Amino acid sequence: MNLSSGIIGAGNWIVDKTKIIDVYPSQDTLANIESEERNNGGGPFNILVDLFQLGAQFPLRALGSIGQDSEGDWIVDQCQTRSIDTKHLWRHESAPTSYTDVMSVRSSGRRTFFHQRGANRFLGPEHFRWKEMQGRILYLGYLLLLDAMDEPHAIHGTVAAGILKSARLHGFYRVVDLVSVERPDYSEIVNPALPEIDLLICNELEASRVTDIPVRDGSEKHLTDGLREAAKVLLGRGVRDWVVIHLPEGAYARSSAGEEVWQGRVNLPANKIVGTVGAGDAFAAGVLLGLHENRPMAENLMSGVCAAAACLQAASTSGGVSGLENCLAIGHEHGHVQFP
Repeated sequence: MNLSSGIIGAGNWIVDKTKIIDVYPSQDTLANIESEERNNGGGPFNILVDLFQLGAQFPLRALGSIGQDSEGDWIVDQCQTRSIDTKHLWRHESAPTSYTDVMSVRSSGRRTFFHQRGANRFLGPEHFRWKEMQGRILYLGYLLLLDAMDEPHAIHGTVAAGILKSARLHGFYRVVDLVSVERPDYSEIVNPALPEIDLLICNELEASRVTDIPVRDGSEKHLTDGLREAAKVLLGRGVRDWVVIHLPEGAYARSSAGEEVWQGRVNLPANKIVGTVGAGDAFAAGVLLGLHENRPMAENLMSGVCAAAACLQAASTSGGVSGLENCLAIGHEHGHVQFP
């Protein structure tokens, strides 16, 4: 067991370039950009920024592959202004820093994404220099969006599964996050890693995609038994401690010992919701904050849904997230919906 404190955020480091446009154009036509801003994107970037803003009192460390360009410089600057250690952010010699152009239509709020995979494609085992890495928890996000990590491996099944095994041998508690992408080999990439994950965080659609278990009915209502069964299958396939599933209605956690925790979302009025980007990562940050401090899972889910509710009140990825007490106060003010 690695006895040092801190969380290492590894995986996709992305710059989100959000542009507010007047209309989404058809091909060969023009739309006007009315405003634009640059934000943190990708699981580890979002979560480390959120943890800092929640008030984490332990070291935060970044691990990933970025380019030798102005966007990479911006990531390093954003981290360093928040006391996030960037020693393990590697600069690829030719690939650009990964970015996503987010086109958001002003009148409807509907968004379209154009993603450059960039230097994230090249993150591999050589970037995990275990003897130089300190921390209690290794967070890895996102499987299915890291080309070199998702490659097949003759011994471990995938490259990522081998890295997670190495993390265990070096004493790290391993938390892994998935992403919602359309891939025919979705479960083939995720399954080999499951036995080397201590806590899996995913949304309900991702859990369903890995397990082929329906989690919503024809009217899009969540299926309580479906969530239970999906978590059981993921634990049965090897997840060691907890499966945590978040969805718009709240969150569900199930342990390998059969303990269940349900937590409804904050009953935030619709007119308080400004944007949904980053809410899932804010939830994960709330869970990780308590996990690092060995708090009960019920407290961690509460912190998660309150951090997510805070995130919903701003258009940017992490702009709404502030100190944990402030986030919990949002929950106290508005209450929580009944779930399940």
